[in-house]
Amino acid sequence: MKPLLILAFAAVLATPVPAQTLPDVSVVAFQEWVLAFRGRAQVAGIETDVLDQAFADVSYDAEVVRRDRNQSEFTKTVWDYLETAVSDLRVANGRKALQGHQQTLDAISERFGVPSEIIVAIWGLESAYGTFRGSDSVIRSLASLSFDPRRAAFFEDQLMAALRILQSGDTKPAQMQGSWAGAMGHTQFMPTSFLDHAVDWTLDGKRDIWGDDPRDALASTAAYLKANGWVTGQPWGVEVVLPEGFDYFLANREVRKEPKDRALLGVAGVQESALAGEGLASILLPGGAEGVAFMIFDNFEVLESYNTADAYVIGVGHLADRIGGAWPLQGDWPREDRALSYDERIALQELLTAAGFDTQKIDAKIGPLTINALRAWQVSNGLVPDGYASPAMLGSLQQGL
Repeated sequence: MKPLLILAFAAVLATPVPAQTLPDVSVVAFQEWVLAFRGRAQVAGIETDVLDQAFADVSYDAEVVRRDRNQSEFTKTVWDYLETAVSDLRVANGRKALQGHQQTLDAISERFGVPSEIIVAIWGLESAYGTFRGSDSVIRSLASLSFDPRRAAFFEDQLMAALRILQSGDTKPAQMQGSWAGAMGHTQFMPTSFLDHAVDWTLDGKRDIWGDDPRDALASTAAYLKANGWVTGQPWGVEVVLPEGFDYFLANREVRKEPKDRALLGVAGVQESALAGEGLASILLPGGAEGVAFMIFDNFEVLESYNTADAYVIGVGHLADRIGGAWPLQGDWPREDRALSYDERIALQELLTAAGFDTQKIDAKIGPLTINALRAWQVSNGLVPDGYASPAMLGSLQQGL
């Protein structure tokens, strides 16, 4: 199961959207739901004393439900996000964290095959190296979100998993704290991901990702990445420079070539060793033809299993590189651009589809299907087919270029 951290990531990238009005919730209605849920939990094998302890002081949290109903839309560009995610302070603190836990991280890396720098980078982005782990009651948050009908099934699964964690003895209700959406600990695992991947690295009989000692959390993160296919010895990605006249149809996640074959096409690595590795790789242009270009490997997709946003994955990968001593990105970005709003992304997809370039979904997610549709539209209009969903491209579509 994925950690499902996109909920937390949205808050990092975003500005608020107008709040929805929530219906009044009576104490009686919530307590009736709790009673019914307890029955389902007992049938599922949760012991009565665990339920009594978990729900002893639980009440409905309207603020948690409001935040879930009104999640902010992504309104930061990749480059704006990276300025925070890979700031000089975060890099410096990451190097201190790596040095302070070097022996443990080396052992974790040797066991799971995941570089120490990648583990530390996730730790840095998820909780600022353990300094912001969340202070909301996980049981209270998940119970409130399970009671709300909007995504009740998802959150009830998480609540049931949280109760199984308590029943296993890994922690107690008072210590089970995290984000408003139920993500927990140093590296912000959702309860189902904890059950699937958490590790007792300290061998004290508990998988403790909440306490001040980060070792179980760091090992659990490595275990998660390994289980999701981490390829030992392969990079997440490397920065590259594209040659003049580059065929932008090759900048496609589905077009995968060996680095040496990319070199034959004129693709050059910013670092001399960038194209020396082996493994199939794709070209990614998160800022279009005018932005930084990356050659990404299978491990990019593994990091996406932790969080699906490209900006997050690039943030983890680049932060890991910087912690390991690499230099900042050498290319530039189209800094005059801004990110499209939710409504603008919907409009982009609707316009492309109406013009005969079907995006397959109208969901405001600028993924491979929308990028391919935009690229085809760009070709039909004599534009550089980089698939970059910029305000200028939306304007051109609106004007019927």
